[in-house]
Amino acid sequence: MAVLEKLTSQQAIDLENNYGAHNYHPLPVVLSKGEGVYVWDVEGKKYYDFLSAYSAVNQGHCHPKIVNAMVEQAKTLTLTSRAFYNDMLGQYEKYATEYFGFDKLLPMNTGAEAVETALKISRKWAYEKKGIAENEAQIIVCENNFHGRTTTIISFSNDPVARENFGPYTEGFIKIEYDNLEALANALENNTNVAAFLVEPIQGEAGVYVPSEGYLTGAKALCEKHNVLFIADEVQTGIARTGRLLATCGNCSCDNKNCSNTPDVKPDVLILGKALSGGAYPVSAVLANDDVMNVIRPGNHGSTFGGNPIAAAVAIAALEVVKEEKLAENAYRLGEIFREEVGKLVEETELVTLVRGRGLLNAIVINDTEDSKTAWNICMKLRDNGLLAKPTHGNIIRFAPPLVMNEEQLRDCISIIKKTILEYEA
Repeated sequence: MAVLEKLTSQQAIDLENNYGAHNYHPLPVVLSKGEGVYVWDVEGKKYYDFLSAYSAVNQGHCHPKIVNAMVEQAKTLTLTSRAFYNDMLGQYEKYATEYFGFDKLLPMNTGAEAVETALKISRKWAYEKKGIAENEAQIIVCENNFHGRTTTIISFSNDPVARENFGPYTEGFIKIEYDNLEALANALENNTNVAAFLVEPIQGEAGVYVPSEGYLTGAKALCEKHNVLFIADEVQTGIARTGRLLATCGNCSCDNKNCSNTPDVKPDVLILGKALSGGAYPVSAVLANDDVMNVIRPGNHGSTFGGNPIAAAVAIAALEVVKEEKLAENAYRLGEIFREEVGKLVEETELVTLVRGRGLLNAIVINDTEDSKTAWNICMKLRDNGLLAKPTHGNIIRFAPPLVMNEEQLRDCISIIKKTILEYEA
C-alpha cells in the first residue's frame, strides 16, 4: 500500500489496530478534513465536532490565521533549542504574560509537561522561599482529578485504569475531596509542609463537574492563609472555553462583561495548553509572578522543543483569534442556550438525568451505571446523525464544540442531540 494511497475507514482503523499501541478506544470514525466546527471522514461524510480535540480546537479546525502563522514561521525557522535565542519566543512571552496578567512564562509543549513543570516550580519554591525541609514538601490534589498520564501524575490519580501496573508511585501528594473547603482546610491545618494546592477549576475528564459557588475563592483564601501556592490547571478550561478567558480569570485582559458574574481568583501558578495553540501545534505554558518563577534557574528545567519559534508564532495567533472573534463571549451566550434547551430532555425522557457545565463545556448524565454501554451506544447514534461526541466515565457524555460555532449551528446540534436521545429511548 502506497503511503499516500487513499484509505477507506476500515483500512485506516485496521492499520492503527495492527501497527499502533492500543492505548485509546476511539469512536469508529476516521477523519480526514476539518474546517471551523465541521469535520469530514474519509468517505466524505460531514459531522459537527462536539469534542474539539478535548478543547484544543476552541478556535475551530484549521483556522486560517493560526495555520498561516504556522506555515509562514515554518518557512524561516522551526527550531533552535534553547541553546540559542530566537526572535519569536520573547515576543510570545511578552504577549502572553500581558494577556493573562503574570510576570513570567515558562514554555513547554504538552499539558502533562506543563503540570510536571508546575509541580517542580512549586516544590522548589517551597524549599527556597517557604523554608520547608528538603524532600518534605507535600502537594494537595483532588480526588477524580485528571492532570495527565506521566508516572508522577498518575501517582495521585484514583483512576485504576491509569494506575494499574505502573508503580511504584511518586510520593508527596495528599488527596482530598473536590469541591470540599472543609477537607482542604483540614489538610492545610494538619500538614505544615504543604507547598501547593493543585486543582482543576472544573473537573472536565471526571464528567464536567462544576464546583459550588465560592469554592475557588474559598480555596484561594485558605492557600493564602497558610502560605501555600494555588495552582490552577486550566489546560482544558482555559482559553475561553467556559465563557471567560480563564475559568479562574484573575486579572487577565478579558473583555467579556460576563466575567463580572463570577468572583476573580488569581492563581499563583497557571497551567495552560490545548487551545493555547488552537489545535495546530503542541504548545503549553506555566505562568507565575517573579516571586515564584524566579526560583527556576539555568539547568533546573527545560525542553528541546519548548519555546520553539513555530510554537511562539502559533500561540500568539491563537490568542489573537480569541480576542478578535470574542470567543469567550460567544461561549458564554451559546452555553446558556445549550443548557436551557438540552436541559429540557430531563423533563422529556428518563434517559437523561442531569445537564451541567459552564460556557461551552457541558455534559449530560445518562440514567445508567458507569459500566454500561448506553452512553457509548448513544454516541454511536449521534455519529450516525452527524455529530461527534464521546463518553467519559461510562455514563456521561461530554459536549464541547469549537467556540467559533454560531447560534444557528448550535440549535441544529441541539436538535440532533434531542432527536437521537428520544429515538434511542423509543
